[in-house]
Amino acid sequence: MTKAPGTLARKLRATDYFTLGWGTMVGVGWLVVMDDWLSRGGALGALLGFVIGGAVLLPIGWVYGRLIAAMPDAAGEVAYTSAAFRPSISLATGWMMTLAYFIVCPWEAVAIGRIAAYIIPGLDSIPLYSIAGRPVYLPHLVVGLGLTALLTVLNYRGIRLSASFQNWTSFGTLALFAVFVGLGVSRGSAVNFPPLFTHTPLVSVLLVIQIVPYFMTGFESVGKAAEEASPEFRAGAFFRAIWMAIFVGILFYASIVAAVGFVAPWHQLTGEKFMTAVAFQHAVGACWIVNIILAAALLSLFKCFNGNFVAASRLVFALGRRGMIDRRAGAVHACHRTPYFAVFCVGIATAACMLLGDALLVPITEVGSVACAIGWSATCAACLALAGKKHSSAITLSTTERALAVFGLLVGVAMVLMKIVPAIPGHFTIYEWIALAGWIVAGVIASGMRKTDKPVPTS
Repeated sequence: MTKAPGTLARKLRATDYFTLGWGTMVGVGWLVVMDDWLSRGGALGALLGFVIGGAVLLPIGWVYGRLIAAMPDAAGEVAYTSAAFRPSISLATGWMMTLAYFIVCPWEAVAIGRIAAYIIPGLDSIPLYSIAGRPVYLPHLVVGLGLTALLTVLNYRGIRLSASFQNWTSFGTLALFAVFVGLGVSRGSAVNFPPLFTHTPLVSVLLVIQIVPYFMTGFESVGKAAEEASPEFRAGAFFRAIWMAIFVGILFYASIVAAVGFVAPWHQLTGEKFMTAVAFQHAVGACWIVNIILAAALLSLFKCFNGNFVAASRLVFALGRRGMIDRRAGAVHACHRTPYFAVFCVGIATAACMLLGDALLVPITEVGSVACAIGWSATCAACLALAGKKHSSAITLSTTERALAVFGLLVGVAMVLMKIVPAIPGHFTIYEWIALAGWIVAGVIASGMRKTDKPVPTS
């Protein structure tokens, strides 16, 4: 049977949606910035921050599961808000969520260079230039650009190939994680756990909850691939994949924070590069466990990069298909049935951003937390609005279900306010405001360049 022009390939199964959601969520933050997490909250503060911050996302996950089943559209938040609000709100929501996914791609491309250099110290050579006092090395760029090119080709060739890559890297990460945590904890001690908090208990937990949106973003990426479900796929499996991704994500983050706090005196290691690996090496007294941790980190990086690449490219594709940005972004490859133009856009933009190094990406990742919280809030608001409408996109909510959506909306709004209200510890600095303003300007430019008079091309 010949597929209609512009139709994406339908090849994803329930397992694929779980690994997309969880794999997009969990990257290498647990290795690269563990010292920041523990410095923010202490061992118990960081643990509670991820558990509480992750748990309050469950109602948001429920809202997404409900809307994805009702509207299996690659546009995700764009589709939900389009059905409930004005096009300008839909465009703004979609553009902010695009940032939330996209910014992870250059972050991971930069991170692989740092991890590779930890394994092969000689890669920290041939500095090309410095940004904000941090050198950018040629070998780092080569490794990061190579991985970016690989994932671009992978996603250009087909979603089944990308999904298989996602499955292998996701389950490989979980297996290696179980091995090194089990071995390390057997050598740890509870005396290493203090200090439990680095500030007062409330402030410690709050400082960690503020960054949870960035590190838990990904469960809603399931909706971006909703159009690519296999014909026998049942809509209820979207909901199960999302909740499973959130539960496993909470368990993963809580376990790694607790393990690092247990295996070594973490407060003495906060200045170490890749503190997680150093802590486990300290506990075991051998370098081989570091190799297991780095192997897990590389697999985790690959899957997180790929998952966010899929989600970002689908949102760009959806925005183009709806004429909100240049319609060429909505093109579908005639043979591979992939959004090839959007895939190339994300790949090229990732390569360009990683040239900035990790120094200038830090404020943008802070904005990523707010961007996804805005998207979550808009989605919950759309769910509530659609419950009161009488048209094809309307949904029915019970009193309990409406309460869940309201709670999800309040959580999303609270996460935005925690970063933009000056009186709250950990709020935006001038650099984050500049990064946010830059992304908004880019959105205005992209919207102004749209070509509504031309049909979406195929190739």
